[in-house]
Amino acid sequence: MPIGTNSPSSVSSGAAAPRVHAALHVVLWVIQVLLAALFVSTGRMKLIVPAAVMAKMSPMPVPFVRFLGVAEVLGAVGLLLPGLLRRRTELTPLAAAGLTIIMVGAVIVTAHSGMVLLACFPLVVGLFTGVVAWARWRMAPIEGRR
Repeated sequence: MPIGTNSPSSVSSGAAAPRVHAALHVVLWVIQVLLAALFVSTGRMKLIVPAAVMAKMSPMPVPFVRFLGVAEVLGAVGLLLPGLLRRRTELTPLAAAGLTIIMVGAVIVTAHSGMVLLACFPLVVGLFTGVVAWARWRMAPIEGRR
């Protein structure tokens, strides 16, 4: 059969592609919602805990921890809001990439403080944010309004 014609294999694989694509969008949305809930929760905590308590909990300066709290809350908003509003959808992978950078730092700080096993949690979260960043950028970008 000449190249470019609709062979049975190309027709069947083309019919399956939209379902896989739709399933990928659903999986990514579930991951994004869960990550957003996590980052709103942790970011909020970093913003409302009193400075004296925060100084005892973290080896980092309190203003930097507050900055991380703001970045986490804004990152959570960036995971959801552009896609929900279908405006500036290119911000979603950027928000996920920024959260990945925060998680890389969390892994390093946690492991450096001697709690290597506890560093697994930010590592896994960072892997999820990295997957969302890559998938929303390359595999399944959210279409904006036309």
